[in-house]
Amino acid sequence: MSDDNIVDFNERRPSDEWKKYTRLAIGIVLFLVILGTIISNLFIVEQGEYKVVRQFGEVVRIEDQPGLSYKIPFIQSVTSVPKYQMVYDVTPAEINTRDKKRMLVDNFAIWKVDDPRLMISNARTIGNAETIMANFIFSTIRSELGQLDYDEIINDEQATRGSFNDRVLEHVNMLLERDNYGISLTDVRMKRTDLPEENEQAVYRRMISERQSTAQDYLSQGDAEANRIKANTDREVQEILATANADANEIMGEGEGAAAQIYNEAFSRDPEFYNLYRTLQTYEKTIDEKTVIVLPADSPYARILMGYID
Repeated sequence: MSDDNIVDFNERRPSDEWKKYTRLAIGIVLFLVILGTIISNLFIVEQGEYKVVRQFGEVVRIEDQPGLSYKIPFIQSVTSVPKYQMVYDVTPAEINTRDKKRMLVDNFAIWKVDDPRLMISNARTIGNAETIMANFIFSTIRSELGQLDYDEIINDEQATRGSFNDRVLEHVNMLLERDNYGISLTDVRMKRTDLPEENEQAVYRRMISERQSTAQDYLSQGDAEANRIKANTDREVQEILATANADANEIMGEGEGAAAQIYNEAFSRDPEFYNLYRTLQTYEKTIDEKTVIVLPADSPYARILMGYID
């Protein structure tokens, strides 16, 4: 082998290696692209959700078991639909009761997707399904409450409130099933019932007037009862005083009688001493510092005062 041939062989060797590395790089890139494509078209079905696989916008299958699944690249897409129960706060609506009173009703609903294929076919999205359900709820509530009086609705003691929610639930589910929306209500409840804002002030004023009238009735009843009690007390006091005065007069009469008897007994024992004692009592009551007495010298008073006692 000549030297020229050896040189040519050495010159071609780097070119062959470059081609080999190029093919290897291309193979790696293709592998990564294929791997990425496969991975990007795998999806996980979580607990509590449906995975809806669509092809050109049409539903081709529903995955409802938790785990790993796949879709065809580029031509299929996957969306999620909740399997668990959801709470929807229905927008407050104004209705008229049987007794022609306007009121605002605020309620909520608990619902779920039973058949995601029907739900997507007829309602398209969760938002549309909630809107349809809310319209059914409003029309049913308006119809049901229109058959009740205002007091029956707001009074928890009325039996009609208990069956009202059940009737709404049953009727709305019947409408949803009839139109094949693939959803159902689990429960529907009234959160509160209010009067329209323009009527609240008038109702408050009427309530205040009624409370004031009731308070005035209580005050009038209290005043009448107080006057009755006071009159009875005054009468009882007069009766007690009259009885006490009668008892006192009787006791005084008995005392005076006893005193007179004692006086008589004392007089009968010593008439002269009794006359002297009564005479001294008379002096005590009739004579003071300014009294001037003129007595004959032979009068008994004079003789006693001058010490002439027989």
